[in-house]
Amino acid sequence: MKQIDHFIDGAFVASARRFDKRSPLTNAVIASVAEAGRAEVDAAVGAARAALVGPWGKLAVAERVDLLYGVANEINRRFDEFLEAESADTGKPMSLARHIDIPRGAENFKIFADVVKNVPTEFFEMATPDGRGALNYATRSPIGVVAVVCPWNLPLLLMTWKVGPALACGNTVVVKPSEETPQTATLLGEVMNAVGVPKGVYNVVHGFGPDSAGAFLTGHSGVDAITFTGETRSGAAIMKAAAEGARPVSLEMGGKNAAIVFADCDFDAAIEGTLRSVFANCGQVCLGTERVYVERPLFDRFVAALKAGAEKLKLGRPEDAATGLGPLISLEHRDKVLSYYRKAVAEGATVVTGGAAASMPGELGAGAWVQPTIWTGLADDAAVCREEIFGPCCHVAPFDTEEEVVRRANDNVYGLAASVWTTNLARAHRVAGRIEVGLVWVNSWFLRDLRTPFGGAKQSGIGREGGVHSLEFYTELKNVCIKL
Repeated sequence: MKQIDHFIDGAFVASARRFDKRSPLTNAVIASVAEAGRAEVDAAVGAARAALVGPWGKLAVAERVDLLYGVANEINRRFDEFLEAESADTGKPMSLARHIDIPRGAENFKIFADVVKNVPTEFFEMATPDGRGALNYATRSPIGVVAVVCPWNLPLLLMTWKVGPALACGNTVVVKPSEETPQTATLLGEVMNAVGVPKGVYNVVHGFGPDSAGAFLTGHSGVDAITFTGETRSGAAIMKAAAEGARPVSLEMGGKNAAIVFADCDFDAAIEGTLRSVFANCGQVCLGTERVYVERPLFDRFVAALKAGAEKLKLGRPEDAATGLGPLISLEHRDKVLSYYRKAVAEGATVVTGGAAASMPGELGAGAWVQPTIWTGLADDAAVCREEIFGPCCHVAPFDTEEEVVRRANDNVYGLAASVWTTNLARAHRVAGRIEVGLVWVNSWFLRDLRTPFGGAKQSGIGREGGVHSLEFYTELKNVCIKL
């Protein structure tokens, strides 16, 4: 059984309190993980503070960029180790992690190294009463010690999406990975040491939220900014903690994303894209689709094809190339998802397919498996149509007019993402402009250029990340005025 410890000031550090990490596949204990108390968090923040004013703070941009490229290259060199660790923690198919999680986890360091290396600055000449003039130029400086609080669904990818720009801008970080997925954040500590990143620049503390590592870190007076991805209630608690000291926060939170399918769509593309957006990573994707609206003339055909596609998904072990769906992250999360499966039936849903826990053979029978599920027949105010479930499920409803479906898609407290399927270019632009979300895909899903802004509206978040947009959070912008 693995022993997973904190990574503080360039060294792996144990602590007296520990907790078990269980496999989503079998519920067997696969690791013993150190749990941070105040002392460990104090040590990690102190190490980050020392590195900020020490060797890391003295590096030129070009030197930081070279180190971050080294980090990316070392992740790729140890690709199989990261793949095994990510799959063990999450249970997701290796085919998915191999093509998305690990490559993107490495690429995040390169993309933000390039952004920082090439970011432009402002320069203005101005007149003065004496006629001699003045010059104004802007500079960017690190915001300081950044607390990075990560989710469990895409652990490496979403963690490096924050650590990459934070380090590129010259900050230092203390990472609190989810207690469900401690391995890749810890493994990244070995990478940092291997490529020569100074001690204290990257730190990891393990544990839970309240009365544990999460609360101690986000409430620490030595933390200058907090970035978080996760569910909305946790984000609200972090905002309250950040109010002490008026510290900036970047929050990417929940979603109840809609897909809108018009009758003139490319039918096969819409089915393939919706199957991915509903069932990828067992539905545990913040950008995933849980509400599907289909124009009435296409409705019956679409539901039948979506059902056929869902029933072809093979549940199985992550190393099996034929596996299309892994388990949920834990038995606790499975119980939450199954509670919504029951609510849907209680509220009168027609279960098109699925609707229960999945029966698996042998040791897999003790894991967190559920059936891919599709419902129809509910009103928009039903719980499964309004609340984030975060499982492999969706409700499909018909609509008659563009005006109607835009109104229904917007009638939700969340506003993260949406997808629109149509071959009518004017309609695509019109609908995309009217949907109240941070990201709209037209005739695609999960297609990402890492230079573009990413974030949510309403209760789905605060702030934007990606490309130069990340720099707005991870740097302080200063104007310098020179009187001539």
